[in-house]
Amino acid sequence: MNSPALIGIDVGTTAVKAARFGLGGDVERSYGSRYPTMRRAPDIVEQNAGDWMGHVQAALQELSEGLVAGQLQAVGICSHVNSHVFVAANGAPLMPAIIWQDGRCADVAAELDAKVDEADKIAWWGAPLPIDSSHVLARMEWVRRNHPDVWHKTRWVMAPKDYLIMQLTGEVVADAMASFGVVDQNLQYIDSLTGLVEGAAERLAPIRPFTAIAGRIKPGLPAAGAPVVVATMDAWSGLFGSGALEEGDGLYLSGTSEVLGIISNQKYPERGVIAFPPCEGITLHAGPTQAGGASMAWLAALLGRSPAELSTLAAGVDRQRMTPIFLPHLQGERAPIWNIHARASFSGIDASMGPAEFAVAMMEGVAFSARMAIESLERSSGRVPSCLLAAGGGMGSDVWCQIRADILNRPIHRRKNLDAGVLGAAVLAGAGAHLFHSVADAASQLVVTERVFEPDPLLTERYSYGYRKYKELYQQLEAFNSDLVSR
Repeated sequence: MNSPALIGIDVGTTAVKAARFGLGGDVERSYGSRYPTMRRAPDIVEQNAGDWMGHVQAALQELSEGLVAGQLQAVGICSHVNSHVFVAANGAPLMPAIIWQDGRCADVAAELDAKVDEADKIAWWGAPLPIDSSHVLARMEWVRRNHPDVWHKTRWVMAPKDYLIMQLTGEVVADAMASFGVVDQNLQYIDSLTGLVEGAAERLAPIRPFTAIAGRIKPGLPAAGAPVVVATMDAWSGLFGSGALEEGDGLYLSGTSEVLGIISNQKYPERGVIAFPPCEGITLHAGPTQAGGASMAWLAALLGRSPAELSTLAAGVDRQRMTPIFLPHLQGERAPIWNIHARASFSGIDASMGPAEFAVAMMEGVAFSARMAIESLERSSGRVPSCLLAAGGGMGSDVWCQIRADILNRPIHRRKNLDAGVLGAAVLAGAGAHLFHSVADAASQLVVTERVFEPDPLLTERYSYGYRKYKELYQQLEAFNSDLVSR
């Protein structure tokens, strides 16, 4: 008898990753392929939605090979969010997708933000979050003003995974967490907010639960007939793929950006924190930064080394000695400061330092940004996790995991399957296909810890000092960078 199979797909910022899983969590086949990001100007960051679809079809073709009819029980797709595709009624993209790193809408966002009271933000979102340049309404208003022809033709403004579900099944759906900035604590669209942009409300897709079947893959496409669940954004999918499901659990996902999270039913409004409404019995307090793996990729390209080579160099550095302080704000920063004008820098360089010290400084700077985020989350949630459940490609480096444990001063539990978004999408697919009693049941059977990194107490004082200098450097450069970037 052929055993049931599930497929999870993660449409990330730089690549599509996918895998076929058995019900014991073993990866039977995998797929991974990168695609380009277009940067026509410093604040313009775009992708071609057709690239996503081409790779998703290739993944489904590869992963469904050898399966008999009915063996593939369901497909789950997650994706990066605060990325938007403007889509015509026939499903065709009308312009390149605007990616979460894009900052072109900052001025429009500030105008919209000024129209919303802080009390309303807390009531809607559990914290006084700003409407920033990546908010869907800022993107809509920018297109409405600057490309009225595109706006007139736009039927839907969609997250990447919702666009892909539409292409695969013909169905138009969204989920509440990927739609967070325009939904309230009851997981409903906020009429008074969407009303700030003329025509916005009717261009948002209807919301359905994570594990609902959105539709079946259309004939003529790979894996035709397989059910596709609605699923959710990459961070929430990574939550399920990391097994962070219990009250008080802490989450650390490292990809292009770092995403920190704490699960807590308590809410204490904290500026800069995304306090999601309860969903699937989980209340997640989250803080996504702007550049984690992106910092590694940038430094590796700059130095002409691979990320693996930088990790090897970093492992040979005596971390009791101070290295430069690195601000990882290569294109602004998100949680908890939400400053699109923030910029990266190295400070404290001397002639004895080379690529190895710069690699360590980069890793430390990213970990300092994570510490700033987790401290805000602890205030928001009223919880201090004893450890962090970790996954994502950025966790593949042992020395970087150890640096994170040392700076955050708590154990890092690295999961066996680092592609937590892929695994989480499969978890949701399995729950949607009723192969498991619940999402929690699916995660408990599919998620495994590979290694625990304990903090080194000898480095606690050194990193506490480094963290203070990191925050001081940001504060001292904030006005300088804002003026420099705005010219």
